Amino acid sequence: MQLEARLGEFGHYCPVALATGALSDAHWDEELKFAAEFRGRYFRTSGQQELADFLANPIEYVAPRAPQKLPEPHLLPRRRTPIEVKALFPISVAFGGYCTVTYTDGESRYENIVSGVPELAVQYRNILYHFAEIDQLEMFMKWPEQYCHVTLPHKLPPRREPLEATRLPILGYMEQRVATSIIQCMTATGNYKPKYPFMSSTQSALQYMAYSLKAHNPRSSDYVRRKYAQKLRQFENQCELIRYLGDHMTVRYRAPKDRPIDFDYKMTSFLALKDTLPTHSWIK
Repeated sequence: MQLEARLGEFGHYCPVALATGALSDAHWDEELKFAAEFRGRYFRTSGQQELADFLANPIEYVAPRAPQKLPEPHLLPRRRTPIEVKALFPISVAFGGYCTVTYTDGESRYENIVSGVPELAVQYRNILYHFAEIDQLEMFMKWPEQYCHVTLPHKLPPRREPLEATRLPILGYMEQRVATSIIQCMTATGNYKPKYPFMSSTQSALQYMAYSLKAHNPRSSDYVRRKYAQKLRQFENQCELIRYLGDHMTVRYRAPKDRPIDFDYKMTSFLALKDTLPTHSWIK
C-alpha cells in the first residue's frame, strides 16, 4: 500500500525504458530489487542496467526533463484473460486474429502469417490483438505502436481448424493415433526376427508384434503392460530355443553326460511346443 501511494509519475513502468520509447512494466519485480527512491517517490526499473542508469542521473528520467511521458491509463496495452475478452464483446480483433508481431518481425513475409491464440490477448486503444506465443505478446506490450498499424495482406494462409481424429478416414486415423507405436513395433520385430518353434516366420512375427503392442500400449494400465511384457519375454525365451539347440546339437549322437547341463531340459521344452497352435487366447 505504501508503495502504491508513493509511486512516481510512471507508476510501475520503467522511466529508463520509457526514455527510449519502450513500455516496460516492472510488476514482475515483486521483491523490488530494481526500485529506487528519488525525491520521496519510488521509481521502478526493468533490470539491473536500467537501475544503474537511473541512479547515475535520475533527474534526466523524471519530470520535467523526462524525454517521454507515460500515456494515459486507457491508452496503455492491457493483457486480457479469455473471460475478460468475452466481457469486451463486441470489440473487434485486429489483424484478422493473426499475430502482428510474428508478421512484422518476419519482414512481412507470407510464411510468417501465423494465427494468434485467443488465450494470448491484449487490449490496446480499444482493439484486441492475438499472439502466437508469449514472447510476441510481451514484445507488443513493450512496443505497441510499432505493431498496431500493420495492414493485413490480401493473400492469407488457410485457417487451421481443429479436426477430431475419429472423423478422419481409417488411414488418417492410424497415422495420427497409432503410426508411431506400429513403426516402433515393426522396427523391434525386424531387429529381433522372431521364429517360434513349429510356427512359420510370418506367424511368429505377427505374434511377436501383438505382444509388443500390448506391452507398450500407453492407454493400458501398468498392470496390463506388465502382464504382456512378461508374455513377450516368455515368447522371446521360447524363440531362443531354436537358436540354442542349433548351436549345441551335433550330427553324431552324444551321451547325456557329454551334453550341456540344460540341453535335455530345453529339448523337452522345444518338443512340448510341437502341438501348440496360435489362437486368440494367446494375446488375451
